Amino acid sequence: MLTLLCPVFNEEKYINNILSFFLESKPTEKEIYFIDGGSTDNTVQIIQNFIKKNSNIKLLINPNRFVPFALNLGIKSSKGDPIIRLDAHTIYSIDYCEKILEVFNETKADIVGGPMIKSGESFFQKTVAYCSSTSLGIGNSKIHQVNYDGPSDHVYLGAWKRNLFNDIGYFDENLLRNQDDEFHYRAKSMGKKIFLSSRIKSQYFPRKNLKKLFSQFFQYGLFKPLVLQKVKSEFKFRHIIPSIFVLYVLLLPLWYNSLLLSSMLFVYFLLVTIFAESSHLSLYSKILCFVVYPTIHIAYGLGFLFGLFTSNRIMKRFL
Repeated sequence: MLTLLCPVFNEEKYINNILSFFLESKPTEKEIYFIDGGSTDNTVQIIQNFIKKNSNIKLLINPNRFVPFALNLGIKSSKGDPIIRLDAHTIYSIDYCEKILEVFNETKADIVGGPMIKSGESFFQKTVAYCSSTSLGIGNSKIHQVNYDGPSDHVYLGAWKRNLFNDIGYFDENLLRNQDDEFHYRAKSMGKKIFLSSRIKSQYFPRKNLKKLFSQFFQYGLFKPLVLQKVKSEFKFRHIIPSIFVLYVLLLPLWYNSLLLSSMLFVYFLLVTIFAESSHLSLYSKILCFVVYPTIHIAYGLGFLFGLFTSNRIMKRFL
């Protein structure tokens, strides 16, 4: 039997998609745990209506609200193996669970998962989906390479063998963001095998406006130093490039007399132009690239700098 875990919070617009996927997908021998973080909409009621007719749908209440608490609660309460994480804002291929089982059997890995395939409905979402999938936007992380198959340091969401938690522990509840990064990095550093397969397909939908996008990437950057302090072996230069860019922009007024240093900003926007023009986006979305790329880089870079000098208690105020 499989276990599926889905942390939820005010997901009434999306929860039916997850429930339909669970009921229609194979194998049939599976259970799903929804772990609610205090929803104030109809999320809980919708789930409870399905529970009346389906005994393999479960609901847990997470008084601590945040994802690492939800995942740990779900893992400890469930029985299936492997354990598959779901996200309410993602659409899954109907063979998602079957492909996960295939990859586990073929690779004998401890963790498997697919790439983060991004999609969008609005012009803004489509622009974010493109920018955050390119090397200029995110770097060379394998999780954003939709055709990659092989060992990785990370997968999107992820599926885990149950005995993995006995070997390396559970999700770090101090990491209210990036807890999956740290868990996968920790597993890799302890000799566990992580395999990313392009056959495991899902579609993630990015944030719908600039404010939410900035907040998301600021929070990613904010908790990243804590992740890298815990698992130093997974530090990569791409993690600090946005912070270097932020420092460069802040100090730019001091360098206005230096043609070389001031021209670096021109080079940056030249790269944005090249990536925007080489895309298949509409003209409007290509123009939006000049807003989305800097937003991603500045938000993450600022967050990372704050995270270097901020306590975990203060970090929580940014969430």
